[in-house]
Amino acid sequence: MDEQKGIAFCGLACCLCQENPSCKGCRQGDCTDAQACKPYQCAQSEGYDGCWECPQFPCDFSLFASLRIRTFVSFSAQYGKDALLEALQRGEDKGLCYHYPGQLIGDYDTVQDEVSLIALLDSLK
Repeated sequence: MDEQKGIAFCGLACCLCQENPSCKGCRQGDCTDAQACKPYQCAQSEGYDGCWECPQFPCDFSLFASLRIRTFVSFSAQYGKDALLEALQRGEDKGLCYHYPGQLIGDYDTVQDEVSLIALLDSLK
């Protein structure tokens, strides 16, 4: 886990992403799509640390169709972003995979509903 990458404004776990090893994450100003990224732009303009602070979450941003991302944001809203980072670190320590090799899905995507995914994250706190 690379904690400096942290959790993206939208809830993606940049800290665990292996998709582009040279990416420093959107919080480090390294996102090439930042100008077109709705959560990034909204959080910056509203002064939010992330979508978990927004009273209008979930909005119509397409990434929130992903159960994993929507749940990570909900978990952060309930427990805080640091609790999510800690849970993800413990998950990684226990062998949970954020992305399967060559894919953008992983173990957190195998859960069927938000309640079950929050229960999994709770068990890792």
